[in-house]
Amino acid sequence: MSSATSVPAPARFPYAALLVLATIAFTAITTELLPSGLLPQISAGLNVSEPVAGYLAAAYAAVIVVTVVPVARLLARIPRHTLLVGLVLTFAASNAWVGLSPDFTTAMIARMVGGLAHGLLWTTMAPFVTRVVPANQVGKALAIVFSGNSLGLAIGAPVGTALGGLLGWRSAFLVLAGFGLLLTVLAFFLLPRVQRISDTARPSIRRAIAEPGVKAVATAWPLLVLAHFALFTYIAPFIREAALPEYATSLALTVLGASGLLGIWIAGLTVDSRPRRSLMVTTAAIAVSMALLPLAVGSLPLALVLMTVWGAGLGAIGIYNQSAILRAGGEYSEAANGLTVLTIQLGITVGALYGSGALVVGGPLLVPVAAALPVLAALVITIAGKKHAYPPGPRERTWLEPRPIRTPGDTRNTTVDASSDPTSDTAAAKVEDPA
Repeated sequence: MSSATSVPAPARFPYAALLVLATIAFTAITTELLPSGLLPQISAGLNVSEPVAGYLAAAYAAVIVVTVVPVARLLARIPRHTLLVGLVLTFAASNAWVGLSPDFTTAMIARMVGGLAHGLLWTTMAPFVTRVVPANQVGKALAIVFSGNSLGLAIGAPVGTALGGLLGWRSAFLVLAGFGLLLTVLAFFLLPRVQRISDTARPSIRRAIAEPGVKAVATAWPLLVLAHFALFTYIAPFIREAALPEYATSLALTVLGASGLLGIWIAGLTVDSRPRRSLMVTTAAIAVSMALLPLAVGSLPLALVLMTVWGAGLGAIGIYNQSAILRAGGEYSEAANGLTVLTIQLGITVGALYGSGALVVGGPLLVPVAAALPVLAALVITIAGKKHAYPPGPRERTWLEPRPIRTPGDTRNTTVDASSDPTSDTAAAKVEDPA
């Protein structure tokens, strides 16, 4: 396998660079979600109906699906530092363009430019992280970067919406554009310059899919996202049907975003050492929390506890699966990562449709149960993908494995060997979990 960088990853953990990447992720998520909270103002300001104004969000996602693979291949030879700085600047330009748009068509074009940058960002950022941190700390680094996602959900979109309500929707986009310009400067100076070399494999979806384990991760991860959006999209009807207080909807969104940070923190502690077992436990917990939500009728505390488990699980599965796809993709990790960006966007779209169908067929209280079904499917794929997609980590062992027994007459070694100590890192690294 050819090297992906011109220099080895630094020994010192690059906290400043990772915080910049987390802030870029925060900006991307806030940019994607901002129109949803400002639809009435955008509708009035551009003289279109609210459903038409909603196309500003739909077109953003559609552009990601259509362009993420070919654009990533087209720009594969651009140095990653240059590309990331350019993408942040593109976000700033897109938001400024929306804020200054004289009509809906102009705003739509501006949003499509932002969508193009969004898809390319997520195909670039995770592989970039693997090149700037030591191999045994990739999971920790991804947890820091992906905290920006949860902060965008929990803080960015609500604050942007509130700002739009106070100063107008155009001001909200312009402030986000100004923030993007500042972030561009920080990215230029703080992100390390990691360049591709001539023998690096070009992104190839076909070859990435041929890598063992890629198809499993690219299927299981979107199933989890599908389940989340099936329930998340229709959380308000569920809360109303469950006889919970009116304020419970906004509270639920806050709980989901905040608990996502908790999940990311937990995943950061376990993804490098116990990725397989942690992902299976997390996926099972999400399925259980969703399936039990209908029992929370009239009980806000129970509903919030279950939503906390759901939100924490959602934050964690992103870290586990991101690490898994980079590992499974091997030499074609960037293409494999681009494939998951595509399938996840499809999962978001199908999830909303699936939730709508469940709402019509079974009613609001059964939407969580319907959402639990694809989570169970993802769990089955995870369990089956032990060899290539979701292998055990260096600290995973099973209680069924026989432990070494030293007889009284055994004088081969009178000291406690690290390899026989179940708490030793050395011993854990030698044993695979057959679960």
